This record gives sequence, structure tokens and C-alpha cells, in this order.
Amino acid sequence: MKNDWKNWKHITKLDPDKEMPKESVEDIVTSGTDALMLSGTLNVTKENLTHLREQVKEYGVPMVIEPADPSGAIFDGVEGLFVPSVLNTPDTTWIVGKHEYWVKKDKAIKWDMVVPEAYIVLNPDSSVGRVTKALCDLSVEDVCAFAKVADKYFRFPVVYLEYSGTYGKPEIVKAVSETVEDSVLYYGGGIDSKEKASEMAKYADTIVVGNAVYDKGAKTLKETVDAVL
Repeated sequence: MKNDWKNWKHITKLDPDKEMPKESVEDIVTSGTDALMLSGTLNVTKENLTHLREQVKEYGVPMVIEPADPSGAIFDGVEGLFVPSVLNTPDTTWIVGKHEYWVKKDKAIKWDMVVPEAYIVLNPDSSVGRVTKALCDLSVEDVCAFAKVADKYFRFPVVYLEYSGTYGKPEIVKAVSETVEDSVLYYGGGIDSKEKASEMAKYADTIVVGNAVYDKGAKTLKETVDAVL
């Protein structure tokens, strides 16, 4: 995968398990966002990933896949595959287990398209928090330590602070931004206004906007884009 993704400031996350009104697709995709990330925790299949890809591909916006289970990934018609490992879970399935199974099952992985992500999940009530059993009651020091391990020990290209559905603590994002040196810092969760987008963009390299697309529509999405680009 080309390194253009390292310069993205705004990503719009679209869930294959959620229906987008047909009349809204164009407004969402042409909002000015740097890229589309097709991603979801529940009920994501190759079939609904492909359906969503077909809905948005004609607009020429860079598109990547981020499946909860990498064995459900598709490579055709997308620019990259972003694969999460959840660092703050006691269940190794979500750190390396799914990934080991994927490698055994799929002998045709296009490794030059794969971007590993170190997820630090910080909302225990989110789908990803519940499914992965993430330990979310972390101090700033804890979160920064996970981020440092991801950045310097495992050398993940992306450290992703995932608040998923709720707005996070700017002081934590700021502290992590001052900790991470080489990884690109993503922030996702609760960005549904230009003010929140602007605040988190001060610290994260890239903000990810997802639920606002479905809850508030293309107009709000465009406001978050304009706040950071």
C-alpha cells in the first residue's frame, strides 16, 4: 500500500452492517474526507463489505477495509487492509489469535496492502469493548504505556485510541500524542461536531468519524471535515 495514508487527517468510517440511504451516499462520500474505512465489529461479511464497496467506489475516494476478523477481508477494489490488534484485552484471540487463523486459512494475503493497527479500546460499553473484553479502566499512564509498547516495541504503523460511540478525554489523547514518536496516532469516538473534530485533531494525526454519519447525516460529517482540513 502506498504511504499516502500517513497523511490522511480525516477518515469516514462506514459500517457494512448499517444501511445508508441511497440519496445520502453521494453527500457522504463527497464530503471532502481523505478516505473511507469500511469497518464494523458485528455481522461484517465479505458479502456486505462487497455491497458497501460497490455503493461508494464510483466516487474515487481512497477506500480501505478494517474488518474485526481479518479472515473476512476483501482485497479487490480497495487500497488497503487495516488490521486491528487490541492491546488492552486479556483475550489473546484479539491480539494475535484471529490473525494466526487468518494466515493459516488464506494463502493469498497481499501483504503489501496490510497495515497493522494497535487498538487501545477505552469504552467498555461499546461493541468492540464488549466483544474483546477490553480492560478500559486505565490511567493516563497505562494508556501511554500501551501506546509506547505499540510504537517502540512492536512498531505498529498505527496506534488507534478507540472510544467507539462516546467522546474521549482530550487530556489522554494529548498525552499519547506526546508519547508516540513513529506510529501514526488515530482517534475515533464521539466526534459529531466541528468543535469536537477540531479539539481532537490538535493531538491526533488522524480523526475517524463514524456514528455521526448515521446519527446526524452528511451535513455534520462535512462540518467535521472542514474543521480539520
